[in-house]
Amino acid sequence: MSITIDRIRSGRDSVLPPAGAPRDLAMAQLANSVGDGAFIVTSALFFTRVVGLSTAEVGLGLTVAWLVGFLLGVPLGNLADRKGARGVAVVLALTTAASVGSFTVVRSFPLFLIAAIVYASSQTGLTAARQALLAGLVDPAERTRIRAFLQSTVNAGLAVGAGLGGIALHYDTAAAYLTVFALDAISFLIAARLLHRVPRVAISARVKGEPRLAVLHDRPYAVLALLNAIMLLFMPLLSLVVPLWIVTRTDAPDWVVASLLIVNTIGVTLFQVRTARSVRDLRTATRSIQYAGIAMLAACAVFAISAANMSAATAAVVLISGAALLTLGEMKLASGAWEISFGLAPADKQGQYQGFFGTGPAIARMLGPALLTTVVLGWGPIGWIAVGALFLGTSCATGPAVRWAARTRAVNEDALPSLVEESVA
Repeated sequence: MSITIDRIRSGRDSVLPPAGAPRDLAMAQLANSVGDGAFIVTSALFFTRVVGLSTAEVGLGLTVAWLVGFLLGVPLGNLADRKGARGVAVVLALTTAASVGSFTVVRSFPLFLIAAIVYASSQTGLTAARQALLAGLVDPAERTRIRAFLQSTVNAGLAVGAGLGGIALHYDTAAAYLTVFALDAISFLIAARLLHRVPRVAISARVKGEPRLAVLHDRPYAVLALLNAIMLLFMPLLSLVVPLWIVTRTDAPDWVVASLLIVNTIGVTLFQVRTARSVRDLRTATRSIQYAGIAMLAACAVFAISAANMSAATAAVVLISGAALLTLGEMKLASGAWEISFGLAPADKQGQYQGFFGTGPAIARMLGPALLTTVVLGWGPIGWIAVGALFLGTSCATGPAVRWAARTRAVNEDALPSLVEESVA
């Protein structure tokens, strides 16, 4: 039986930090995200100006590294199930710190590639292990709410890390970049210490004759993971596609690019917990994802309108409105996806199931930039509508996929009847 904690007594509407083990998880993830924010902002210039690599070598190395991390997500998640989620999470936090630390001393492409592979694999496995740890420590009814708090914490940490990275970019010296990467490594050491304070959760043993990686044989769950990956294509929009769109297709001032990211970061930090309140079971999770599809379609339509002939100020307002709608869609999607990924995963296989479901961001990062820039920048406003239609269609397909998955397994008793009633209706 998994270890559980006392349920939060501050009420369903509370947005206060959770107590006990979840608070340690939140602080560990805050430390992680500070390091991640600094890494995201400074990595490109660090690898080219300090490590001495070409942009082609950096791109190739990171692509290969994240591909390996993508492939190792499920095995590392399974390791968390079999050997203990807490111990695996601590080890992976330490290997992440070691890989970041090694970046400060490597000065050749082969060594950089090795360090990048260790970094990406450790990050992917750490995500799966943390999710398995959360599933074992928190009552099912609280998981989505706690996960929402963790997500708001992540965004706050990313903002702090980005600020630290911005200072390094301002000075643009080797010492500044090395300092930021050293702080990044230290943040993961702090995370490892915080994770070590979390109680152990039950270790599951593989049933004789059962596939070693059962999630790879679970077709309904695989379909849901694929649909989630498609929805996650929104990720490169604000970081890559919209900035290029602003520069090439609109009259908006350049500062709008930064404002869109600020809207997104602050929006998720302040409102993710509130957005997740309405998600209580698989039915409400499905509805949340459908709302996400509508919001993302609306956001894409607004971005398409920004190409019309209008003043710079009007274009800025239109683009910021689109970012707000996309942020709403992101929060609705996340709230529903967390409930689905936890609720349809067997209790003794949360690690490998979360590792599999967690491959969505890697797929979005690998395929999204090329696909979305081709469609949006190549087709113009029609491309935006096509992307929005893809989000809406995928969100609508989630409902039948969830009902299919629910029929093939035992799920939360509160969630299954509502799905059955919905299917009959």
